[in-house]
Amino acid sequence: MAKRQKKASLSRSQGRSGWSVIFRHPVLCDASTGKPGRRIRRGLGTRDKPEASRLANELTQLLQDSTLWEPSARSEAARRFDSKVVDIFYDKMIPENVDFRDIRDELIPLPSSDSDYRRVLLLGTTGAGKTTLVRQLIGTDPRTERFPSTSTAKTTIHDTEILLDNGPAYRAVVTFASSDEVRDHLTECVSAAILEAHYASSDAEILRKLLNHVDQRFRFNYVLGNGPVEDFDDFDDEDMDDNPHQETDPSDIGDTPDLQATNQLLTSVLSELKAIAARLWQKLRKDLEATGEGDQRVLAEIFEEELDHLLREDDAFHHVTDRLLDEIELRFDFLELGELTRTRSRWPLSWRWESTDRKEFLKAIARFSSNYAPLFGSLLAPLVNGLRVAGPFAPSWLTETDHQPQLVLLDGEGLGHTPRSSTTISTAVTRLIEQSDAVLLVDSSKQPMQAAAIAAMRELVSSGNTSKLIIAFTHFDSVTGDNLPSASSRAKHVLASAAPVLRSLGEDLGPFAERALRQRIDKNRFFLASIHQPLDINTATGHRTVTQLRKMLQTFVEVVERPEQGPVRPIYDRMQLAINVKKAAENYHDAWFPILGLTVRPGISKEHWTRIKALSRRLATPGWTDEYDTLKPVADLRKQLLDQIYLMIQNPLRWNTQEPDDDEKQLVYEQFAAAVSTQLLDLASKRVHHSRNKEWRNAYDLRGRGSTFVRARIIGNNILEEAAPIPDTIPSPTRGEFLRDVYAVLEETAQETGVILE
Repeated sequence: MAKRQKKASLSRSQGRSGWSVIFRHPVLCDASTGKPGRRIRRGLGTRDKPEASRLANELTQLLQDSTLWEPSARSEAARRFDSKVVDIFYDKMIPENVDFRDIRDELIPLPSSDSDYRRVLLLGTTGAGKTTLVRQLIGTDPRTERFPSTSTAKTTIHDTEILLDNGPAYRAVVTFASSDEVRDHLTECVSAAILEAHYASSDAEILRKLLNHVDQRFRFNYVLGNGPVEDFDDFDDEDMDDNPHQETDPSDIGDTPDLQATNQLLTSVLSELKAIAARLWQKLRKDLEATGEGDQRVLAEIFEEELDHLLREDDAFHHVTDRLLDEIELRFDFLELGELTRTRSRWPLSWRWESTDRKEFLKAIARFSSNYAPLFGSLLAPLVNGLRVAGPFAPSWLTETDHQPQLVLLDGEGLGHTPRSSTTISTAVTRLIEQSDAVLLVDSSKQPMQAAAIAAMRELVSSGNTSKLIIAFTHFDSVTGDNLPSASSRAKHVLASAAPVLRSLGEDLGPFAERALRQRIDKNRFFLASIHQPLDINTATGHRTVTQLRKMLQTFVEVVERPEQGPVRPIYDRMQLAINVKKAAENYHDAWFPILGLTVRPGISKEHWTRIKALSRRLATPGWTDEYDTLKPVADLRKQLLDQIYLMIQNPLRWNTQEPDDDEKQLVYEQFAAAVSTQLLDLASKRVHHSRNKEWRNAYDLRGRGSTFVRARIIGNNILEEAAPIPDTIPSPTRGEFLRDVYAVLEETAQETGVILE
């Protein structure tokens, strides 16, 4: 590859009046190679071409003077060059970890932990009715207000925090994903669309890949619309179904973009994607001198593996991404209300709004929360990473004698709906559980308890947080049968279907796990029917559900901190820990090595190489998440360690005084497990992620034929094996370090809780 010139060039996308500058940064590393030369594109904040040219020339001078490439040289650069140039060049040279929750806290503080407010985290399987239940608790109308948004598929893709206070004003603050994160996901979509174009797929399928990221978090069709191509002809859409969600006029959210212009852009992009696919395919054929039929099969494999790297060096690919990102950013220009704060690079950081008019308030935040199809092309929801609202929200069924609930409701992404996707709770959810007073697990009565709900219960038990658990069984009206003549019989039927789950968890995690869960389900379970609509207390179903909801609110109020322990403490054999750690490491390897294709195990399928590569990219890139979709190496290690340590916790050698009763034992076990849980999350993050960025980078950087297998070996043998080596009779530095790290966690938490290790 020819040596890159240290030069800044001007750019302006169609429909944009302002100029941007493009250059390769001599210090910042490229996301695909891990080496200096990251492609930067920034707006110059001017429409005047001579002014833009002057700024680009100054930036070129800075790029060509290596004495100014250190952050410490910024003051000298500021003396010589325009402040815009200096800001563009030195931006991100000193990494900034933006805490978006802190931004929301600054604008709308949540009540402190010692207040009368209760923080309730809602967890549940996608489609179980978690967000529908939030609507009931805050009293928003499902037909005319539709906040928060619901769907039978994954809907909530960002943190939604709702503070029920006394008002009188309604307030909102929204924080947005960074421009780097949006660009990275957009480039993955463009790359997937180009691969689809290579396979000569229909325009509709190429557009689907372009506008919908594979993990469904970044649904760019919400922002850009569904495009100019219809992709489903099984039904006549002119014959519309009756749908109560069609009541709001799309113009209600205010000014909207010209989708005709957007569709023209997408039509042009489709042609460019096909051209890029054809050009890169021909280039690879020529470079490899592939002519025979066998060569074509090998070439197809190499092309799919190499495409991402080829595209990162392709100017036409970056041009397409730039145009789409500009079109996305244009949507922020249609915000008529509120205060929009931007970063130094002019990317939106946060938006805030306050109003005493409830209708106007909910209309204003619809851009950031809605999934209403007629609004596609105008919504910003996929770009949001957090939405916090506060105001005099209250259930519509409260009476004058009822107390206003003092709640903070935390609603996030659904846990998934397949066993494959739901066996481990993500590290982000784990931290939210720690910060919550209560965890409301929402599960559908229509079917046996799903893997996601089981995983959540397992997490709460092993982390010592069972006392926070409250369960809501939704769709209770769908539990019917000739053998179920009454509400009581239906409730018994639902609970009976949960009994095998409790027995199974007891077998895996010990008798106190099953005991704790049975106590919570016996005391804090609620059966809810027809919560997707306003509840009429004059009907049997409405009255029964409202009664259950009122009891649920009282349960939230009664949630208290774990009571103080007495003087009794368990005594453990510290040598037992080595056996439990060995079992945890074995389980971790047994789960991950088949996923990587390094071993074969019944019931665990090898993941496609593209997903493994996507995982390696995320853990190799600073600031990104520690998981990819269902692949959670950090959370999995913590889970295996926590499960085994929880088993050990239930089996002390003896007690320092007389043996307590089961209630006191359970209290001691939960406090110890809760302290261990927090520490293990930090340990797993360090060992699997933060201390192994270089290895993850090496795995991601691999190219060429056979690289998928080598990548799997690096992840398995150089990362996961080193992060969690199986203790053996033969000593080794890595095994010893792993054991010492886990011992240190147990020592620290034992001192904190008064537990005795011998």
